[in-house]
Amino acid sequence: MTKSVFCLQAPGDSFTRRSTFDAVVSGCIPVFFSPHTAYTQYAWYFPEDAEKYSVYIDEKGDGRKRIEEELLKISSEKVEKMRDVMINLIPRITYAHPNASDAGFKDAVDVALIQLSKLVQENVKNSDKEVPMGLLDTI
Repeated sequence: MTKSVFCLQAPGDSFTRRSTFDAVVSGCIPVFFSPHTAYTQYAWYFPEDAEKYSVYIDEKGDGRKRIEEELLKISSEKVEKMRDVMINLIPRITYAHPNASDAGFKDAVDVALIQLSKLVQENVKNSDKEVPMGLLDTI
């Protein structure tokens, strides 16, 4: 995977497989065939603009020939930009050692807590209730 430019992410027993995360960590650009992949399942962790870090090819396509044609259309400059985005995503989908006092980046747990905090804030805002004991200030 570390020498591959693109990593095909065909749905397995679920729409997103561990292979997706292996691809990100290795700097391989994931190629998805279903919109129900990282695009919907991991919106907290990946950029909203999916074209910045991945390729989407409709699963109802013409097979291997079409996949190769689509990937060959992507310029080397765009590939480099996508790989840069992939490299910057690595901390967001990994976990810092639990005993580390400051890893220097926001890991997967930090991202989840920040996003949960936003959900709580939005729910509280919409219900006109106070958040108990500075809960949101701790994150």
